[in-house]
Amino acid sequence: MRIKSNWFKEGRERTPQEISDALAFVVSRIADNALKNTRKSNFEIEVGPQYLDFLAEFLLFLILSADRIAYLQLSAEDRLVFTGNLANRVAETYAENRSRLLVDDLKECKQRFIDLLNQRAGEYADFGYDENGPDYGFYRYLAFCIGEIMTDADSGWIIDQMISFEAPEAIKMIEKTLRGLNEEEPKKPRRRAAAGGD
Repeated sequence: MRIKSNWFKEGRERTPQEISDALAFVVSRIADNALKNTRKSNFEIEVGPQYLDFLAEFLLFLILSADRIAYLQLSAEDRLVFTGNLANRVAETYAENRSRLLVDDLKECKQRFIDLLNQRAGEYADFGYDENGPDYGFYRYLAFCIGEIMTDADSGWIIDQMISFEAPEAIKMIEKTLRGLNEEEPKKPRRRAAAGGD
């Protein structure tokens, strides 16, 4: 999956809110990609509540991963702005989709997502995340949460899919995106090779 992770306008330091606004879009794409990959790997995820529950768990994992990166890089005040805004933006997008697809109340969908995020934040707090990335337990807990929403036939097998493939790939994309978004110099646009011939 290709993601844009650089600013293309004049170089200046971006605020934590601007960075988290941009990251919110990328987080949603990464979660969608993980869901598609999991379904392509022959795991049964039905469109409806199960589909959206999978997305919610993966989005929560990504928000909490970004928060751990922010903890290593930002002041306490900037981290609060960054994570709060990221959670709010992702929750809004998720709630819009869930309420539209399941004909559910928008505000309730968003509140349930935020409540679950707060619950998961406490649970993931038991696992480490340093400059080398998350520890095994951080990945393993995502796999456990995803396993809880899978069918009995898939719940045991999903662990390897999450720990070996989807979670590490998602972390690489989050880290790459944040590196790019934190650069002050704009990325120069690539020039397309001119078609030549006689």
